[in-house]
Amino acid sequence: MEEYLDIVDINGIPTGRTVARSVAHAEGIRHRTSHVWILRRVGDKVQILLQMRCKTKDAYPGCFDISSAGHIPAGIDFKDSAIRELREELGIDVSASDLIEVGYRNIDCNEVFHGKPFVDRQYSKIFVLWLDRDENDFTVQKEEIDFVKWFDFEECYANVISNSFSHCILTEELDIVSRAFTE
Repeated sequence: MEEYLDIVDINGIPTGRTVARSVAHAEGIRHRTSHVWILRRVGDKVQILLQMRCKTKDAYPGCFDISSAGHIPAGIDFKDSAIRELREELGIDVSASDLIEVGYRNIDCNEVFHGKPFVDRQYSKIFVLWLDRDENDFTVQKEEIDFVKWFDFEECYANVISNSFSHCILTEELDIVSRAFTE
C-alpha cells in the first residue's frame, strides 16, 4: 500500500493536502522527514552511527547514511515518526524525551536512480540520540539496511568531505549535529 505524506511549505508547515510518496519524488513536491543521528562517547571522542543503505533502495543504494531517517506519514508529527523509524530500522525503543532536536534543513536535489528521475524536496527536522550500544545490538531492518557501523565523528566528517566512502550525507547536516556536543 502506497504511503501518503503531508504536502508542506518551505517552513515545513502542512498545507492541508497529501501526496503519495512516489508522486512526491517524481514531481518534486515538498514533504517532511525526520533525521536521527545516534551518538556515543568513547573515551574523549564522540562516535556517530551510520547505516549502510541496502542496494535495492529507491534512492542512494549502497551508501552510508544517517543513523535513522524516514518520511513522515500524513498526520503524524516529527518525533512520533522518528521513534517509529528507530524501532523499525534499528530495533530500538526510545521515548520522545530521549530525542534532542538540534535543527532543520530544507533539501532540494535532483538525482537519477535505477534509471528513473528522483526529485527530492523535503523539510527535515534533525535530532540527536545519545545511545551507547554495540553495532551487533541493533536489529537492522534488512529491507532497508545492510548493516550499521560506528565512526569517530571526525573520521566520518573527513570521509564525507573527501568522498572516501559511498555516502549520501551532507556536511551541512554534520555541522548541525556537531553543535550538539561542542556547544
